[in-house]
Amino acid sequence: MPSPVDPTENKRKNRGVVMPIGGAEDKVSDRAILSRFVGICGGDYAVISVIPTASELPDTGDRYLKVFTELGVKRVHIIGVTTRTDAEREDYLAALDDSTGIFFTGGNQLRLSTILGGTEMATRVRRLNARGVHVAGTSAGAAFVSEHMIAFGREGATPHAGQVTLSPGLGLSNRVIVDQHFRERDRLGRLLTALAYSPFAAGVGLDEDTAAIIDNNNMLEVVGNGGITVVDVSDLEYSGMANAAEGEVVELVGVRLHVLAHGARYDLNGRRAIASAMK
Repeated sequence: MPSPVDPTENKRKNRGVVMPIGGAEDKVSDRAILSRFVGICGGDYAVISVIPTASELPDTGDRYLKVFTELGVKRVHIIGVTTRTDAEREDYLAALDDSTGIFFTGGNQLRLSTILGGTEMATRVRRLNARGVHVAGTSAGAAFVSEHMIAFGREGATPHAGQVTLSPGLGLSNRVIVDQHFRERDRLGRLLTALAYSPFAAGVGLDEDTAAIIDNNNMLEVVGNGGITVVDVSDLEYSGMANAAEGEVVELVGVRLHVLAHGARYDLNGRRAIASAMK
């Protein structure tokens, strides 16, 4: 569950945004998604902590340091957590406390959950988000922000029993289950399978170079060059997950699906889509 907002501590009185990104966001030309995140975090006054834990590449943090610096961020902290012990380091926790925005890079989301899960750093990020600090994650980092995280799964458009494995995520939102590289890697089936296990949440399938900005009122805004597929199971009439054997097709009756582009919105509370042309 997301950390509760404490009005005695939170001078802004608003939870920070949660911004999952579908991966492969533009880092070279207009950099619209990363620019938007910088603006949300305060523009010239932004202080961003980059957590490259999901990646095993040694230069991932430095690449985002370069991009955010070029976008005008004067202070960027690289939180180089590679072990659970690192996630308890006081200097890293102090850097997070200094931040207006926190950014999780791509890589392997299981590295995030197994290294950060249950640590003081994970708790600190949740509390900071409740106090108004904004959190974004790309690719693996996008999957990690929700309470129920897709750890891995097979591709394909049709849901099958055993097609996806879920694990606990960071827990900044219990309203969504996020999947990334969605259209590019044919992941509708595994998102549907995940929702068959947990029909409370809405499924959010993020194409590459596309982001969902989820504000403190659970209003989702689409930003980027791809689409977001929203799978709404709030009126689900039947899920065959309990009766399907391993590998069998999972029947789902009463699913609603929306495909939304840049500028569109989706109300996660009222489960209502607003196309960009309807605003």
